[in-house]
Parts: sequence; C-alpha cells; structure tokens
Amino acid sequence: MRRIALFIVTCLCFATLTQAANPTRIVSPNGQIVVELYTGKGQLAWNVQHKGQPMYALDGIALTVGSQVLGGEKAPKSIKQRMVSQTIKPVVPLKFATIQDDYTEATIDYGTYQVLLRVMNNAVAHRFVTKLKGEVEVKDEKFTLHPADGFTAHYQTCGSFNTSYEEAYQHKSIADWEQDGKLATVPALLSGAGDAQLLIGESDVDDYPRMFLKASNKCITTTFPQSPIEWEPWGDRGEKITREGDYIAKTQGTRSFPWRFVVVTDSKGIIEQTVPVQLARRNVLSDTSWIRPGKYSWEWWNGAAPFGPDVDFKAGCNYETYCYFADFAAKYGIEYILLDEGWAKSTRDPFHGNDQLRLPDLIKYCNQKGVKIVLWLPWLTAYQNLDTLFKTYAEWGIPAVKIDFMDHADQWMVNFYKRVTAEAAKYHITIDWHGSFTPAGLEQEYPNLISYEGVRGLEQMGGCRPENTTYLPFIRNAVGPADFTPGGMNNMQPDHYNASRPNSGAMGTRAFQMALYVVLESGVQMLADNPTRYYQNEDCTRFIASVPTTWDETRCLAAEAGQYVVVAKHKGSKWFIGAITNNEERTIQLPLDFLSAGQHRMTAFKDGVNAGYQAMHYNKVEQTVSKSSTIEVRMARNGGWAAVIE
Repeated sequence: MRRIALFIVTCLCFATLTQAANPTRIVSPNGQIVVELYTGKGQLAWNVQHKGQPMYALDGIALTVGSQVLGGEKAPKSIKQRMVSQTIKPVVPLKFATIQDDYTEATIDYGTYQVLLRVMNNAVAHRFVTKLKGEVEVKDEKFTLHPADGFTAHYQTCGSFNTSYEEAYQHKSIADWEQDGKLATVPALLSGAGDAQLLIGESDVDDYPRMFLKASNKCITTTFPQSPIEWEPWGDRGEKITREGDYIAKTQGTRSFPWRFVVVTDSKGIIEQTVPVQLARRNVLSDTSWIRPGKYSWEWWNGAAPFGPDVDFKAGCNYETYCYFADFAAKYGIEYILLDEGWAKSTRDPFHGNDQLRLPDLIKYCNQKGVKIVLWLPWLTAYQNLDTLFKTYAEWGIPAVKIDFMDHADQWMVNFYKRVTAEAAKYHITIDWHGSFTPAGLEQEYPNLISYEGVRGLEQMGGCRPENTTYLPFIRNAVGPADFTPGGMNNMQPDHYNASRPNSGAMGTRAFQMALYVVLESGVQMLADNPTRYYQNEDCTRFIASVPTTWDETRCLAAEAGQYVVVAKHKGSKWFIGAITNNEERTIQLPLDFLSAGQHRMTAFKDGVNAGYQAMHYNKVEQTVSKSSTIEVRMARNGGWAAVIE
C-alpha cells in the first residue's frame, strides 16, 4: 500500500516532468538509499527509496531572493556527482569519538546558484549555494515533503514563532495535524510501517532564521519567522518586536544556505545517527583544551533548601548554602555548581552578587574544593553587557554561563547566539543556552557551546511525563545536546504525582531517572535534586556521578521510537547501559556480545517489584558477566534500568 500511495503522489507531483525526462539516480555509498532526481524547466524534485521501499518525495524546492525564485525555474547547466569518505572527530563527542562520514553528492548547477543534494548512508540533505552580488533579501524558502502512506507525525507545536521549544510532543496523522493548523518546530519525526523513521531537521544554520514546519494538503512544508527590524526590551528577559521586514533574512548574496535533511532509517538507527554533526561546519577554535564538559550540581529545581542533619544555616541563595553545594560536588567529583536566578542583586546586573552571597569569598572557597562556579543570567543582560561580561567573568575565574529566555528563532536571534558564543570563546568560557531553540550546527563550529535546553525537561515538574521523555532520544536528542536536568530522587508514577519546590518530584521510577544519564546526551548533565536527597541515596548518587558526559562509542541495543530504548555507551574501558520505557511494563533479553573477552563486573540498578506503584522502589544487583551472557532487563511502567560494566 505504501509503495502504491507514494507512486500516486509522485505522479501527481511530477506528471509534467516524467513525460519529458528520465531521472538522475544518486545512490548512497552503502547502496541502501536511492534518490531519483528530476530536473528540467520548471522542475526540481526527487523521490527517495530505502532498501527498495519508497519513503517520501520532495518537490516545491525554492529559494525566493528579492523578486527571483531559485529552484528549477530553468534546466540546470550540469549535474555532477562525487563520492566522499572522511572521518570527523568532534571536540565534544556525545555519541562517537570518531564519526565516519560517507556520502554521494550531486551538484545541480544553474549558473548563478547551485543546489547540493547529498545522499548519505542514512539520510538525504540539500542546500542552496548562491553566487549573487552584494546583499540580498531572502523572502522565503520552501520545500514540500510528501511521505509515503501510513506515517504518523511526532512534533512539537507552537502557537507562534515566539517559542522556547518546550511543548509536549503531538502524535497525529498529517491530515489531523493539518486540521489542527499549528506550526511545528524542528526536529520532527515521522514513523511508518516496518519501523521506518524519517527525521526532519536542519544543520549549519548561520545568518538565517530557524525553520518551522506546517501540514498542508497531507504534506509537510516550511515556514520561517520574518526578520525583525525594530524591537524593544520586554521586562528583564524578553523582547517585543515592533517592526518586521518583508523578508526572512537580509544576508550576503554569495553564500551557502542551511542544510535541510531527512534521516531515513529505523528506530535503532535514529539513536546511532550523527547526520547533524556531519552536515555542520567544522570547529573554528584553534585551542579547545579548555572546553570541559561535565556535571553541575544545581539549586533551582530543589529550591536551594538542603535539610540534612548537618544543615545549621538559613538556606537560600547565600554563601552558606552554596558552600554546602560545593562540599557535595567535591565529595562526588562533580565539576561545577550552578548559581541560578537569585544569585545577583538584580537580573539586570551580572556583576554584583546579592548581599548574602559574598561572591568573591564563594569563588575562593569553591576553588579550594576543586569546584568551579557557573552563573545564570537572562539573555537581555548578556546583550546589554557583552562588551565587558566575559572579560570580567574570566578575571573572576568563572568558566561557564547559563543564558536564558531567548524564546525567538529569527535571523537576529540566530546571529545573537553566534555573537555571544564567539565572544565567550575568546575568554575560554562555555555556554549552556536555555529558553532556546534546538541545535543546528553552531555547537560544532564553536564547541564551547556545550548544550542547549529547547526540551521539555525536568524543570516542567508535573508536566515532564515519561511518555514524552521516551520520545526525546528519537527527536530532540537526535539533533544534538539537550540539557534535560535529570536526577530527581523523589520519584512518583504520573497518577500519583503531587510535588512542588522545595520538595520537587520527578515522574518515572528511580531507575528511570538514573538511566537518563546514559540515555540522554548533553555536554552538561545536571544533578537537579537536593544534596540532602543525594546523601540519603548514596549508591544512586555514586552511580550518577560516575557516568561520563562524552563517549567513545554508542550502540543502540533495542528500540521502538517513543516506546522504549536500550543504549550501551563506553568511555575508556567501561560500558554503561541505560534503558527507559513509557507507560508499558517491559522485559527485554539483552545479549552482552559487545563486551570484550574475559570476565566483567556488572553493577545494575533495576526497578523493584513495586516500582509500578511506589516509583522509588529499586534494587541494586552485582554479578559477573561476559560477552556470552544474556541478561534480563525488566522495567516497570515508566521505568528504567541502568548499569555499569567494568
């Protein structure tokens, strides 16, 4: 049925063309993806097959520059193909220390512009490259994606272009999405029969707005925010755009435009793919030795309110409380503590701590403990003080900042991210962007951009449901680092949730929360809960603290998009395994044939027999395993499983 449906779509899209010309075939290096490219006067389109099965067709490909529409308005001068095989070594390796990058690329040359069509082993990507004079106004960029019959869309809706990318995922047919009428952010996932997965995204977005999607005529097409001309601050952390241009970008006429890609694979392949990294610009920093991913002890989620028997001070955003957090971090080898909103006298003043903080004394105390301080600030404050901000912080010994509340994705804001990240790099400062859009390549060009939020994470409290979180490895994390802020020790099943700061609660089982440190990807991993709760759960805390934030290799051992995932990752000689599931209880038989020869010690944390009701119930088990072993991974509903093998 899917083959017939796509054939009908293709005929409708390309009826005129197919009467006149045969397609150009472009085949991925491994032979699994075949693209049939149609060009001619008035035509630029292609369809995509994976392992002989039709997946989707793409047409309506156009870039409108001024009054000129680029995109098959005439026959191309030439179509040239080349094959490339190279390796990439990311500065911050979230999946692999070395990435193999193989592809076949067709250059469709129209003279004043080209369209590059790259067919990778697990994806198809395209971009415009223009050779126009001077500065130009880009009015719009379009493509229309016609998926084969039977695909369900998983996407994050937004009421407008003003969004923090934190909405819960929707799961609808494209027809129902169209009826709903809402915009969607990227990335978005389409799941079809036979575990076919299409991940729609973009990479190398520079001096250009972020792409949004909408459904129309049972297809998916693009839309973009207009470029702001005038804006004014709105409160201490927002902006109000007062005038927009009639274009989406004003930019140089000779340039490469962003890559638009569709990953074509299965559920396990989504987890292991590195397409956004492969399409991104390479690192421009000559020295990256100072970039240090790691874990943060964080006070906002838990209300900065430790309550153990050793607490004899008034808790809050003050010197004594942060010293307590620093002591905790030092004990467990956690590299950083984050001072979130409340540390400064004013959110508009990034240079003076509140009267109770004694910031110089706190920095000195943390340095003595081998712990570094990270400071939070709103983006408007960073914008208004950019000329001196990072120079001052470097003098203080602050190695990282968390910048929050951008909530826009237009050309100006995309450029602001780059301007700030580049300025921070001059002073060896890393950035964790919150209230942000999703990764689109800047983190590879400037790897001091260590993570983004742009995710429905644990800070959403009762709004952070495991049924949504289980989609994150297949959508949000599939395009880059996500600061989800896991680690809640006060665990509850969704139907029993009742918590708020300072006694914050995390939905899902204890083992679910622990597994997130292995499953989710970020150069920054928060320990979101209270040091007191971590002290009360010593074995869990020591495991969490031991999980790396960067990896040599990632293997997806079992997965069904949005339902469950089991991932094994290694750093050095240790393997870590993380497994999470949605509201369905599951048992998975897991071969350990990826291990090296010999005997290994496995320490695992699994859902207790009552975890489906009392989510804090877990068991710690230790056993000897080898590459011939098969272990049973049993997960309660909204549960998990986590282990280290050494």
